[in-house]
Amino acid sequence: MLKLYWSPRSRSFTTLWLLEETEQPYERVLTDISTGAQKSPEFLAVNPMGKVPALKDGDVAIAESAAICAYVADRYSDAKLAPALDDAKRGKYLQWLFFAPSCIEPAILQAYTKLEIPPMSAAWGSTAQVFDVLEQALDKGPWLLGDTFSAADIAIGSGMNFAIRLFKMVPSRPALDRYLDACAARPAFQRAEKIAAG
Repeated sequence: MLKLYWSPRSRSFTTLWLLEETEQPYERVLTDISTGAQKSPEFLAVNPMGKVPALKDGDVAIAESAAICAYVADRYSDAKLAPALDDAKRGKYLQWLFFAPSCIEPAILQAYTKLEIPPMSAAWGSTAQVFDVLEQALDKGPWLLGDTFSAADIAIGSGMNFAIRLFKMVPSRPALDRYLDACAARPAFQRAEKIAAG
């Protein structure tokens, strides 16, 4: 059985939502980051970076939300959270899945801290560019792959919900509001919210 190491009000929400979408049984291991539990030797054996979320699947240990999304979506292909390897949408799916940690997260941090970084120096370009690109992609359908919901929507939707709705770190836009409303309407999202709220 999958074992998820998580903590409320953290990036763990992404993996909670993901696992709820699979409808597979999994065990949750609450890791209290306010007490430093993520720095214990036991936890560092799962994720040497000492961060949540982390996932164990038998002898397999995985950290980083996007990597967990990719692993679980492929492992439980019946949940249809990832296009098949030979599907033309697979490339865009992977692009959006890794857009979450490589562009969305740094752009949110930049917006929150008001840190000025020249776009040529920032790997993500600029905060405005990240959200312009995301907004443009969402014009084509309710999800990043048009009519197809995927783990990429979980990774990006979770991050945007965190930044826009929970912590008001980034101003919203109409396309992002529609997207977040669609994410929040999913039963698995709602179950994950209840779990995270305790």
